[in-house]
Amino acid sequence: MQLNQLLKKTRASRVDFEVHCSGSNTAACIPSRCVSMNDPSAASPGPLPTIPPLLALAMRPLPLLPLQLVLTAVLQRIHRHNSAMFERLGDHARARFGIKPIDLPLAFVVEARPPRLSVVRDLPRGLDARISASLANLLALLEGRVDGDALMFSRELVVEGNVEAVLALRNAIDDAQLDLAVELSSLFGPLGAPVRRAFEVARGRVIGSSQQSEQWR
Repeated sequence: MQLNQLLKKTRASRVDFEVHCSGSNTAACIPSRCVSMNDPSAASPGPLPTIPPLLALAMRPLPLLPLQLVLTAVLQRIHRHNSAMFERLGDHARARFGIKPIDLPLAFVVEARPPRLSVVRDLPRGLDARISASLANLLALLEGRVDGDALMFSRELVVEGNVEAVLALRNAIDDAQLDLAVELSSLFGPLGAPVRRAFEVARGRVIGSSQQSEQWR
């Protein structure tokens, strides 16, 4: 009899929990079981893929200059079309940010004023802030496709140094609503359209489709 009563109480509490979580105010539920409908992490597709170690190792001997030329051109285009993005950094406009894809044998140093991007093997000392994550997560953050707070909570994103500068950078990027496919394909002139489609397909396989990105904005 005691066992049957215990089972009945367990079923009743489970039903009560499910009803509570299906209501309109789901933010008050247990975090591990329910999240707010307004929380971007509610739509998270799970951890994004990383570059295979063997592929990263094969990339190590490659020269950095070609990549730096391409990324510098992209940064200059972003500056021409979104100059307000850099102005939003305010007092942190001259900060130097180190960005480290943890699954690649290289890193980036980004400066806003003047706009400058350097591709390096290892991050130098003296940076104002360092941001580390997988390449897929960094790209997703740049396009506003993932929630940075959720990545930090899950330790998939590590921020060191001047956190205020990083927050200012994040807000500036969010407001710009960047589309890397558009920015990159613009460098290829008449070949821009096929380059854009190819990039969108690759991006969709790694960080999600353009429809999914609307869930984060």
